[in-house]
Amino acid sequence: MLQQILRDMYIDPELLAELNEEQKQILFYKMREEQLRRWKEREEKARMEEAVLRKTARHKQSNGKHVQWLRGKDGEVWVWVMGEAPGDKPYEQISEELIAERARQQAQKEAEELWRQKEAEITKKFRDAMAQEKARIVAEKWKIEIEDRKAAKLEEEKIQEELKKREEEERQKGEEQIRQQEEIRAKELYLSLKQAQQHSQHSDDDQEWEEQLRRSKAADEERSHKARRARDEYRRQSLRAIQKGRVAGLSNLFQGTSLNNDQEIKLNNNSASPLLNIWERPSRPFSRDVIIRWFKEEQIPRRAGFERNTNRIAQWFHGIISRQEAEELLMNKSEGTFLVRVSEKIWGYALSYRQQSGFKHFLVDASGDFYSFLGVDPNRHATLTDLIDFHKEEIITSSGGELLLEPCGQQKNPPDYSPLFE
Repeated sequence: MLQQILRDMYIDPELLAELNEEQKQILFYKMREEQLRRWKEREEKARMEEAVLRKTARHKQSNGKHVQWLRGKDGEVWVWVMGEAPGDKPYEQISEELIAERARQQAQKEAEELWRQKEAEITKKFRDAMAQEKARIVAEKWKIEIEDRKAAKLEEEKIQEELKKREEEERQKGEEQIRQQEEIRAKELYLSLKQAQQHSQHSDDDQEWEEQLRRSKAADEERSHKARRARDEYRRQSLRAIQKGRVAGLSNLFQGTSLNNDQEIKLNNNSASPLLNIWERPSRPFSRDVIIRWFKEEQIPRRAGFERNTNRIAQWFHGIISRQEAEELLMNKSEGTFLVRVSEKIWGYALSYRQQSGFKHFLVDASGDFYSFLGVDPNRHATLTDLIDFHKEEIITSSGGELLLEPCGQQKNPPDYSPLFE
């Protein structure tokens, strides 16, 4: 399953939702390693192609056209230096013009901002004055007879015209003040920029770039630290698994296992059905019937779900149940209680674990000839029982410290795994 994800560089969102944070980090680290490997291959291929093109170009150049430099009256190669030819501006003049233009633009921008503020103040000032005057007139003339209201209206219009005239004069006066301030500010900015150019070697953009570079380095160091932790955990778990002799080597380890006589008779009888003559596993499970057939065709011969060296179903083994059903079974159990259920997302299983503050779910990949946690524990185990027994003594993740202490058995009759063995 992991090889398929790395090959496609894609993981199904539903499958991703089944992983916890540490599983996601390890999986993304492995995908990043695969990206780097592919990038290096492309870079090497491009380098080789470029070398071939250069060799071909040199060969063609030696046999074909070539470049001839233009020469001056003195017979030497003609060279033009900007600023030294007739009509070219000297560098100092160009620099002065650029500084002056920057100062003018900055001053213009500040002047526009000042004018907006000034205009808002003027508008508010006269709008308030007009409203107050209108309120005063209305209060004074309200009790006057109807024939006198026309005079009040004319007086109001006269006052409004006078206020508008005063507002326009105030605007013109404000514009003149802003223009003068703009000229003065342009000169100040010009001197300031000139002085900054002479005494400073780094601009604000350089400081911002250095801050971004510092943050990028800190993020790279953090990712490297996480990668080193993942590699150290991988080595520790691998050495521990090798010492216990529980790492799967080749698929022929499973060929020596066999079922009891009753189960062999059931499988032989079922093999007579035309639906089971040919079994080709789909890319992913899409129905319960397909999952049941996969279990019968591939997992029963590998004794998945059985106790070691017996024909009894393990107490921790469950059938095709959902995450919610598993959490209901573990709800009132103590920390360290666990069960293994057949997954509906991948060709494999899901280990549901009761922790102190909730539940955890780990996917177990069984698509190959071994069993391993997807994205957490890189060890490969020959049987599902080997994986469970191994983590009764060794933690699953270093951050969570999960140990399989107590199996969670069945609460239904018939048990939820009965369709798998019918």
